[in-house]
Amino acid sequence: MKKSIAKKSFKYLLLVFTVFFSAVLMALAFPWNNYEWLGWIAISFFLVSLCGRNPILGYFLSFFWTIVFYVTLGPWLFNISGYSLLHHSILAFYLGFVWGPFGLVFCIIAKRWGAAPALLAAPFLWVAFEYLRSNLGFFAFPWGLIAHSQYQNQSIIQFASLIGTYGISFLLAIVNSAIAVLALYIMGAHRKLAPLLPLSVSKRWMLSLVVPAVLFTVSALVFGIITLSTMAPGPQIRVSVVQGNIEQKKKWDRRYARYIMQTYAELTQEVARNGPELIIWPEAATPHSIDGSRRLQMTVNQIAEKSSAHLLLGSSSYQKFEAGRAKKVGYKNSAFLIHPDGSNMNQRYDKMVLLPFGEYLPYKDKIPWSAINIPDLGSFLPGEEYTIFKGTSCRFGVAICWESVFPEHVRQLVKKEAQFIVNIGNEAWFGKTAAPYQMLSMNVFRAVENRVFVIRCTNTGISCFIDPYGRIINSVRDDTGQNLFVKGVLTENVTLMNSETFFTRHGDLLPWICIFCLAVFFLAALLKKSRLQINKN
Repeated sequence: MKKSIAKKSFKYLLLVFTVFFSAVLMALAFPWNNYEWLGWIAISFFLVSLCGRNPILGYFLSFFWTIVFYVTLGPWLFNISGYSLLHHSILAFYLGFVWGPFGLVFCIIAKRWGAAPALLAAPFLWVAFEYLRSNLGFFAFPWGLIAHSQYQNQSIIQFASLIGTYGISFLLAIVNSAIAVLALYIMGAHRKLAPLLPLSVSKRWMLSLVVPAVLFTVSALVFGIITLSTMAPGPQIRVSVVQGNIEQKKKWDRRYARYIMQTYAELTQEVARNGPELIIWPEAATPHSIDGSRRLQMTVNQIAEKSSAHLLLGSSSYQKFEAGRAKKVGYKNSAFLIHPDGSNMNQRYDKMVLLPFGEYLPYKDKIPWSAINIPDLGSFLPGEEYTIFKGTSCRFGVAICWESVFPEHVRQLVKKEAQFIVNIGNEAWFGKTAAPYQMLSMNVFRAVENRVFVIRCTNTGISCFIDPYGRIINSVRDDTGQNLFVKGVLTENVTLMNSETFFTRHGDLLPWICIFCLAVFFLAALLKKSRLQINKN
C-alpha cells in the first residue's frame, strides 16, 4: 500500500516538475535570454504531460504552466511604482484562469478521442486562446505570445506578412505538437518506456502531424529566404530620433522643467546637422502638455524652427501610474507634429488604446479597486480617431507606447496609407530589465506584418530603426555599446512603403479559423462521448 502511494506521489511530482520545466524553458526563449531555439521544443513537454489526464487536472496543469511562465518572464513589473506582490499574484492568477481552459479542452479531446487527435488540435487551441487572451477588453494582455520569442529569426518571421504574428505562434505550436507525438510514438514502441505513458499513438497518427509540421516549417523558411532576397524599393527620407534619458523622478518635477527642455533642445540641435526631414522625441517628452502652455508652445516652435525639420513629440499633462488625479479629468496622452516654420500645430494624435491601471482605472465607479491597493488614478481620455501625419514628402502613423503591442491598431494606420510607423514611449519605469527588449520584439512583428519601417523613440531606450523585414538596423548607444539609460541621437534613411501585405488587407484571419476549429474539435469530442455511451447501452 505504501509502495503504491509512493509510486503515485512520484508520478505526480514528476508531472508537476515537467510542466514547471516546460514553462521556464519557454520563458528563456524570450528577451533578454534570447534562447529562441527553446521555443521550438519547450511546449512539447507540457503537451505530453497533458495527454491522458483528467480534464480538471488538465485545467490546473495549464493554470500552473501559465503562472510559472509569466512569473519567469515578467519580474520587471515590480519596478513600476506601487506594484506589489499582491498585484503580481492577482495578475498571475488571472492569466492562469484565462489559460486554464486550454488544458481542459485538450484533455477532453485526448480522453475521448485520443492523444494524437488532441495534439493535432493543440496548435489551433493554442492560437485561439492566445487571441482570446489578447482581446478581452481592458483585460487584454497580448504580452508573451510565443511568436515573440522568434523576433530575431528573420527567415521564419517573414510569414507574418501573410498570416500575422499568430501565424508564427501556430507554426511553433504545430512543431511542438509534432515533437510531442513523435515522443509518444517512440516511447510507446519501447516496452520499458511504455508504462510511463498515459496514452500511445499509432504510426499513421504520428505521420499525420509530423509531415504537416515539416511542410509548414519548410514553407515558412523558403518564403522567408525568397522574401529577404528581394528587397522592396522606394523613395527615402532621413529621420532622426532623440533619446533624452530623463530620470523618471525628474520628468514631472517642475524644478527640472528647464533642464528637460534644454536637454532636448541641445540634442535636437546636434542631430539637425545630419539634415533630417523629421526629428522624433519620445512619449511625454515635455515637462507638461504643450497645448496648455503658451510659453512651452513657443519654446517647442523655436526648437523646430532652428532644426529646419518637422518635430514629432509626445506631450502629456501628467505621468502614468500617478495617484491623486481623480478630480482632474480630461487629459490626453498625445503626439504633436510641429512644422519647421513653427506656425502649424494642427496635426495631433491622441492615444486611443490606453493602458489600464496606468492611465485609467476600468469601471472605477463600479469596481472597488482600492480593496486590492490599486490607487485612484487620474483619468486620461482616449482618442477617437486614427491620425495620419503628413510631412513634406511622407505620411506616417504614431503608436504611443502600449498601442504598438496590438497588431490591429498598427494595421489600421497602414491601411490609412501610413508609409511608416513611429512608436514613441517611456520605458524608464522598468529599469534595466528585459521589458524594453520584450517591447522591441513585438515592434519587430508590426514591421513585418505590414512591411513598413517602424521607428522607436523612447526616453531611456531602446530607440531604434526596424526595417520592413524586421531587422533592427541600429539603435541609440553610448561608447560602451549600451542602449538602455543612455543619452543620444541617431539618424537613418527610411524607405517609404506604399504596398499592402495580405495581413494589412485582411488582418487576423488565422485566429478566427483557429477559434472555429477549436469549436469543431471540442464538439467532435463531446459527440464521441455520446456515441460511446449509446454503444454501451
